[in-house]
Amino acid sequence: MKRNTWGLRAAAVLGALTLGAAACGGGGGGGGVEGGTLKVVGSSDVDHLDTASGYTLVSVLLTRQYARTLFNVKGAADDFTAATRIRADVATELPTTANGGISADGRTYTIKLRTGVRWNTPVPREVTAADFIRGIKRLCNPAQPSGGIGYYTATIEGMDTFCAGFGKVDAKDAAAVAGYQNGHQISGLRARDDKTLVVRLKRPASDFTNIMGMQFSAAAPVEYDAYLPDSPAYRTHTISDGPYQITAYTPNKSYVLARNPTWRQDTDPLRAQNPGRIQVTMGQDSPDVVQQQMEVGTADLSWDQPVPTSRIPGLRSNPNFRIQDGSTNNPYLDFNTLSPNNGGALGKVAVRRAIQYAIDKAALVQIYGGPRVSTVLNQVIPPGSVGHQRFNLYPTPADSGDPARCRQLLSAAGYPRGLTLQFPYRTNSNHPKVAQSVQANLRACGITATLTPDTNGNFYGKTLVNPADAKQGKWDIAAPGWIPDWYGNNGRTNIVPLFDGRTYGPNSTDYGGYNNPAVNALIDQALEAKSLGEAARIWARADRLIMQDAAIVPLQNQRYPIFHSSRVKNALYLPTSQAYDLNQVELS
Repeated sequence: MKRNTWGLRAAAVLGALTLGAAACGGGGGGGGVEGGTLKVVGSSDVDHLDTASGYTLVSVLLTRQYARTLFNVKGAADDFTAATRIRADVATELPTTANGGISADGRTYTIKLRTGVRWNTPVPREVTAADFIRGIKRLCNPAQPSGGIGYYTATIEGMDTFCAGFGKVDAKDAAAVAGYQNGHQISGLRARDDKTLVVRLKRPASDFTNIMGMQFSAAAPVEYDAYLPDSPAYRTHTISDGPYQITAYTPNKSYVLARNPTWRQDTDPLRAQNPGRIQVTMGQDSPDVVQQQMEVGTADLSWDQPVPTSRIPGLRSNPNFRIQDGSTNNPYLDFNTLSPNNGGALGKVAVRRAIQYAIDKAALVQIYGGPRVSTVLNQVIPPGSVGHQRFNLYPTPADSGDPARCRQLLSAAGYPRGLTLQFPYRTNSNHPKVAQSVQANLRACGITATLTPDTNGNFYGKTLVNPADAKQGKWDIAAPGWIPDWYGNNGRTNIVPLFDGRTYGPNSTDYGGYNNPAVNALIDQALEAKSLGEAARIWARADRLIMQDAAIVPLQNQRYPIFHSSRVKNALYLPTSQAYDLNQVELS
């Protein structure tokens, strides 16, 4: 997810919008403590509200409350393995060869859907296999295509052909978008009947249920055809098949979610309907203020702000504080290899290698709370993920940077007078401190980094994902973060979204347009590997080649400190969102 790990345009001013009446008391057979408002406070809006294109931590967390997938994960209190295990959601069971869900050649999945999963339309109706096909088709819409589209075009038969045609449709014409979507089929997707989805793959993919467990694969009701994907009109007409529904929101300020009266607990093994309402309040850029609100009880959970580093030592014995396990490349320094600035300097591997030596990674670890929270990372694949092998091609003393070595290599690359780089940074969490630290490191190397503040939602939803802006040099370096879209068999998710140049385009998470055919070839080999061990070895080779290209500067692998108010009970952690599952929280 992840993604950073992680909407609405920062400049959008749409006002508070009521999205429909909803019962705020008991409803739909929810379990747990009745009533109460769960108060969630943080900084920024999601990058996209549409499940087809949302790709941030808070987007995944929010849409989980009202948009269901065939497979998903269930939060757990202190069991990382349990919280990352893929499970059946709308599907009745995980498909296997033994239960007939996967064909002998590993290429055909037959997925049965639960009965009783319903849309909260004026006349509630069952969620069908056709709704899931519609959701997957929407991923390559021309208006707001999915950043994770590569997962699907690489696996589902006919998806790439369908998407190639979809990209030619007028991105501003909702009728044309819906017309292409409904008038063209994907050969690998078929609804045998309302409750049976058949998927044909290009080749066997042992991680396919993980792919289908991402929010991109959520079912989409036919009503969404009336709106451009993720448009203001779409955002005011979301429809729910989960335990909650959005009843009001003000962009960049607040969401209100109420219980969905059509939801039934006996149809949902992964979620609950415990709070009577969920109130998300945004606009608070100070982690210290959010922490203070949780400690005094005026807020219950943080939306997107971390526990302040200065508070971590004093909270270690507090029962409301945890440091959760993780396997992340978060944050990392990304290069816009397409930027024309400085004579196209960042497109040159020698320049990128010089900058590898500039960064004081040890200082960044301290910003996040020290070695008990974060550890220095020198390769793309973090510990705990498939293909991780520890190596360091650009060592510096005590991981503190080597500005003299940076200046020497920069001069040898043809830039003795240094560079001037455009550096947008997120204003939430620890990101301002990270930006200032990196700026100082670069200054010692003879590089001027011009900082530009940005909201989290705009950073991921607009600043980094527009190829035209990248090619015009509107940014040169940035510090996004990456949290794997899934754990376990996750070699694909640490490499493909960030480094497969064949997927570059609008909303791609290969933000800087990195593309190496040799890396792409290793990706294909790893995906076709006959065993997990063979795949791990190939992923490790890809990791080393990416670092030889100095495609990014890895910075750290984070565990995640998290806190909740004393009102919160039954806090079940979701590693893929770095948050507690909102629907499971019970309020004392």
